[in-house]
Amino acid sequence: MDIRSILATYRHIAIVGISDKPERPSHGVARYLMQAGYLIYPVNPMIDEVFGMHCWPSISAIPAEQRKLVEIVVVFRKPAEVPPVVDEAIAAGARVVWMQLGVTNAGAAGKARQAGLEVVENRCIAVEHQRLGL
Repeated sequence: MDIRSILATYRHIAIVGISDKPERPSHGVARYLMQAGYLIYPVNPMIDEVFGMHCWPSISAIPAEQRKLVEIVVVFRKPAEVPPVVDEAIAAGARVVWMQLGVTNAGAAGKARQAGLEVVENRCIAVEHQRLGL
């Protein structure tokens, strides 16, 4: 599946590493995705709320009824912190692991692909959405 198909098909996105600080890229990307009609699930153990929504400490902490809806897991974490996020994405039944600009992890990407997930690395989901005119 290519990036256009991913963005056109899936609407439920967990944002791992979201920030409540407006100047942070994760905050701006999440705002953009919500304005573009995507439903986001904020994930960051350091904050309780963002955009008036509850922020979960991990993907596995999202209640099961909501967690099963997560299709894309967008990762705003350091490359070394990606493997446990991929494990949670696989366990949640996500379809895509999307590592934001500057984030790559070959081992985690390989594990995700082996589990049947699509993987996008080192690309900004908001930039790609705008570029494709979706």
